[in-house]
Amino acid sequence: MKAVVIGGKGHIGTYLCPMLVKNGFEVVSITRGNSQPYEDDYAWKDVESVFLDRNKCSNFEEQVISMNPDIIIDLVNFNIEDTKKMVEAIKKSNVSHYLYCSSCWAHGMAEILPFNKDDMNKVPLDEYGKDKFASEMYLKEEYRKNGFPATIVMPGQISGPGWTIINPWGNTSMRVIQDIADGKEIALPNFGMEIIHHVHGYDVAQVFMNAITHRNVSLGESFDAEAENSITLYGYAKHLYEFFGHEPKIKFLGWNEWCEYEGNKEECEHTYYHIIRSGTFSIEKEKRLLEYKPKYTNLETIDLAIQSYIDRGLISVKR
Repeated sequence: MKAVVIGGKGHIGTYLCPMLVKNGFEVVSITRGNSQPYEDDYAWKDVESVFLDRNKCSNFEEQVISMNPDIIIDLVNFNIEDTKKMVEAIKKSNVSHYLYCSSCWAHGMAEILPFNKDDMNKVPLDEYGKDKFASEMYLKEEYRKNGFPATIVMPGQISGPGWTIINPWGNTSMRVIQDIADGKEIALPNFGMEIIHHVHGYDVAQVFMNAITHRNVSLGESFDAEAENSITLYGYAKHLYEFFGHEPKIKFLGWNEWCEYEGNKEECEHTYYHIIRSGTFSIEKEKRLLEYKPKYTNLETIDLAIQSYIDRGLISVKR
């Protein structure tokens, strides 16, 4: 069978394309530039790489279909109109499975925990989440009415070595990690009880892979791609102090005071949208239907990412 992965060398595709090859698939990776996967794998020699930019190609969907795929995994679709165009193109083809990458951002603020992945009344907080949720709703309706072969996967905060992860402030500033590495005191917003959802890119790819191999039970369904557990801002900061061999030095500030302390308006907004959606996820459905077994805990994923920072010279450690 032939699988086309749109965004094949990104956070998820880095692991998914080799998985597909090792499971006997003919694989095409579509990227908009000459990017390289985050981790090397011998299986990449058997992946066909195609450069195609969805935003610059007026007949993107038709070009994808012309590759004669059996399966399309759409990892970089951020617009409901692009989802509609892809669905219409697939209807005229022999594609038997379309896997759409949504996001935990499609959830709004948590009410009852854990989040209900099948909730059709979610209220996303920003345009990114609203577009993702609109695509989810559209695909579910297409499945219900027309039997369209869609599966939805909602990753948490994809993390691991090689890219920037969400830090204990709920943003991507290096300052807080460097301060912790130096043993300095840091401040967290509120009481540090908001929740962050790190998940290794490998495990997100595993959910997609298992949804393909368990097609009969994954069609028309939504799945979370998460680690077994999540972590509070406080627990995260405390863990990093221990990682760097220091005693925790953590204080707490009210939101407005903390934003003044953080000092970067853009990063404060980044924090706001991460922590206002605090909540927990259950992966029991994924285990039951897809036989999903996360390879990495959230702490292992965090440690790999932080070690990558050190190895790349982004964080300095005093010896």
